[in-house]
Amino acid sequence: MTFYDLNVQWSSAKDQELPRTVSFLAELGYNTIALNHTISGKLPNDLTCAIPSPLPFTAPSNLNTLRRCTLTLTDSASNHRINALAANYDILAVRPIDEKTLQHACGTVDCDLISLDLAQRLGYHFKFKTLSEAIKRGIRFEICYSQGLLSESAARRNLISNATQLIRAARGRGIVISSEARRAAGCRGPWDVVNLAAIWGLSQERGYEAVTREARSVVVNASIKRTSFRGIVDIVYGGEKPAPAEKQEKGKQGVQDQNLKKRKAEMLGEADQEKPLSKREQKRRAKQTRVGALGTGDTTDGTTTKDSTPAGETTDSAVGSAKS
Repeated sequence: MTFYDLNVQWSSAKDQELPRTVSFLAELGYNTIALNHTISGKLPNDLTCAIPSPLPFTAPSNLNTLRRCTLTLTDSASNHRINALAANYDILAVRPIDEKTLQHACGTVDCDLISLDLAQRLGYHFKFKTLSEAIKRGIRFEICYSQGLLSESAARRNLISNATQLIRAARGRGIVISSEARRAAGCRGPWDVVNLAAIWGLSQERGYEAVTREARSVVVNASIKRTSFRGIVDIVYGGEKPAPAEKQEKGKQGVQDQNLKKRKAEMLGEADQEKPLSKREQKRRAKQTRVGALGTGDTTDGTTTKDSTPAGETTDSAVGSAKS
């Protein structure tokens, strides 16, 4: 099983807490994490990835690290460069701030995740019709739990209330649970997250899928969008063509194999021609040999012929009969 945490906050390359957080997530059992860079307001002119590659610290060898960008939607008409931004990251998420931008994100914005700040009091209610539009398009909704663990009681109360409302409106489908942790204290193990989701009204099976299958679908769909043609036809590397010398060697080897097969076929043919004699034929030949040695001839029907005696000579049987 592969566990995912798709929201680990990235601040700068000099952050001393980030290497500890990444190592702690690997110890908790996570296999894939996403370092998250947040952009608020207007998009900058330079859209290159803010997370360096390779990372400025050594990550555990058994941990797959992705790069993610979260864009805060403040205006429904400010996403004309969002495709250029998505091309520089592994995952693109948007964070709407009100009901209008939420509807815009669910119906129009080409993103991979809709991340909601559930630690604050929302001035609107989630509707199934709005959320189902995003789910049909393959977009998932993210619930981040670290703010409810480390913040004050009001933020914890808002997180529980909003997460319960979101799960009920989405009918338990299309939910991804991440940490959004800035330090190791805000992280929890995968099975602790499953139990935490049960408090919000998500079944254990759906909670397990929120950190495994649903999160994996976000990563896979995002990868297909960036490597395939219009998200439909993917390009697969089939290897290099063999060199001419290799082709000639393969051709010679093929001729030798064909000759060997022909010789085997001829040998099998000769063996088939020299079939063993049947018992009946062996008996007939043995009988002919025996009769030839005695100077008598047998017909094929079993009758015998008399021996020919030269004229003027009598046999011993004839003399005996005359004396008698």
